[in-house]
Amino acid sequence: MRKVLILAALASLLGLFGCGGASSDTANAVSPTAKRYPFKGKIVSVDRAAKKASIDHEAIEGYMSAMTMDFPIHADWAWDSIKPGAEITGELVVDNKAKEPYFLENIVIISAADPNAPARDPQFAQIGQPAPDFTLTNQDAKKITLKTFEGKAFAITFIYAKCPLPEFCIKMSGNFRDAARTIAADPELRDKLRLLTISFDPENDTPEKLRAYGVSYMGNDPNAKFDVWQLAVGPDAEVRKIADFYGLRYEVDPNNKAIFNHSLRTAVISPDGKVTKIFAGSDWTPTQLIDALKAAETAK
Repeated sequence: MRKVLILAALASLLGLFGCGGASSDTANAVSPTAKRYPFKGKIVSVDRAAKKASIDHEAIEGYMSAMTMDFPIHADWAWDSIKPGAEITGELVVDNKAKEPYFLENIVIISAADPNAPARDPQFAQIGQPAPDFTLTNQDAKKITLKTFEGKAFAITFIYAKCPLPEFCIKMSGNFRDAARTIAADPELRDKLRLLTISFDPENDTPEKLRAYGVSYMGNDPNAKFDVWQLAVGPDAEVRKIADFYGLRYEVDPNNKAIFNHSLRTAVISPDGKVTKIFAGSDWTPTQLIDALKAAETAK
């Protein structure tokens, strides 16, 4: 009887200090072709509602360099335990057949957060700051700068045309297309709001290819006008300067040079050139974006 009680106690302790139980992880099926990589990093911020955490992680051998980016975490127990400042280990699961192509599993907290440390969220650190100037080339091979959008509220998002993931660039472009249609159909909004998609793949996304990419989202109309929504590209150093400001991270996949590992950022800029909102991830709708643009426009 005593041995049974000891085993039960050990099982209880493992449930508390191990991976928090397998029920949530096993509920998310992983395909047999998924790859797993040892993971270690420090929690920067958490988004409990979206079940994602921004993590400053070490280099992941054979997969990606060290950076700070958002990671989905399916285990429900984690959201009562991980806090900004905590250090964790775990496994990065890369599964291109899953709804979320990458996420963290088997998390272990190796160093608790400092309870006296103030929480911070770098995703929104730039709100209220002037947007950085830029020089890019749009889909019609015309130079555009921050001044191009002066006097109008506008949103910036980032993509690369070859991205195959439905919840990443494909969703960003679909949302911008839907928002552009709504704006273009409203005479009042059409004069006040603009959208800009920036490619971080200048080697492949030439202005001509970006125009074809945009046309494919706009009903394959060869006469499509890009008066509300523009797509642009520039030298890697120029794009990375903009991306760094808004907290976007992107790196070429070391195992497949045709794709990028990247986070998502969509920023809203007021008519006077200040950042008013940043959407991290893809959990936003065209309506929410337009509402944020309207708020930025009226706050000028």
